[in-house]
Amino acid sequence: MPVALTTILDRPAPQQPPRKRWTRAECAVYKENGMWAGQHYELIEGDLIDKMSKKQPLTHALKRMMRWLNEVFEWAFQEAPINVAPQDNPTSEPEPDAIVLKPEFGGVRPELPRPSELALVVEVSDTTLTFDLTVKAGLYARAGITDYWVLDLNGRRMIVHREPEAGVYKSVVAYAEIESVARFAAPQYSLVVRDVLV
Repeated sequence: MPVALTTILDRPAPQQPPRKRWTRAECAVYKENGMWAGQHYELIEGDLIDKMSKKQPLTHALKRMMRWLNEVFEWAFQEAPINVAPQDNPTSEPEPDAIVLKPEFGGVRPELPRPSELALVVEVSDTTLTFDLTVKAGLYARAGITDYWVLDLNGRRMIVHREPEAGVYKSVVAYAEIESVARFAAPQYSLVVRDVLV
């Protein structure tokens, strides 16, 4: 006999099965032992995010972004892992699509960049926009990263996050493709958003 829909909806929601929460230390062991050969993961809040698949528009937009960053700033890197806030470091090792180091912290170094050494963090988003605007924005705000840009390919805009305070960005401004945006600490170098779109 069929059960009424209201009866089904009144039941408590089923519990989610337990998930494995990863740490940076565990991931390092797996990498060192070659267990993820040919795979590329990013650790975010204990979850492993697959970084392998990128669609062509994202690849081209990231290439254009990197070209501009390298023309303007000395220490720009693509998909380089960074440190975040001390409370997030054990379970998060993000690899933003692009980072710019402050000039005084450039050069070859044995450790990952600390948040205070970062002049800019950039994510290029197609299918990951919500994740980049919520989970990653929270992670970067808690770390005190002062300039975080999200290039929204589908919305054809740049969403600029500034003024991190108490784990959130107090200033979030979207720039249309015809508008220019500049890094907070280097306003003399501006980027027209459409120049990095495809």
